[in-house]
Amino acid sequence: MKENKKLAAKLKASKPKDLDKQVHEFHDEVFEKIDCLTCANCCKTTSPGMHDRDVERLAKHLKLKPAQVIAQYMEMDKDGEYVFRSAPCPFLGADNYCSVYESRPLACREYPHTNRKRFYQVLDLSVKNTEVCPAVVAIFDKLRNAV
Repeated sequence: MKENKKLAAKLKASKPKDLDKQVHEFHDEVFEKIDCLTCANCCKTTSPGMHDRDVERLAKHLKLKPAQVIAQYMEMDKDGEYVFRSAPCPFLGADNYCSVYESRPLACREYPHTNRKRFYQVLDLSVKNTEVCPAVVAIFDKLRNAV
């Protein structure tokens, strides 16, 4: 992780113009080889931050009222976002499939955030994600070799 923090600091300081393009290429290469269903560590160990729209989408999918979804599954974190009360995710099946996949929270849809624009803005988050996601580790390894 120390190496990844150093790399992130270097990238933030230099802000390479082609960083997004490079990271997106590495993201595509890595995810051609990694199947998230064999791991699901993100779903097993972390909770996404959720906003009202996420809660509403889950409620509709579960045929519950948003207040019921919050009461049954969530709590408020220190940043004022809803998070799942427990890990693993209550919607993760034994086969690593998500039972609410089509209605999953935005943070889940975007995870691990390595194919988004302005990657330098999520460098700190991405460093943390190297502790959770083997794909992010592989992307950082490729980045380290490229810079």
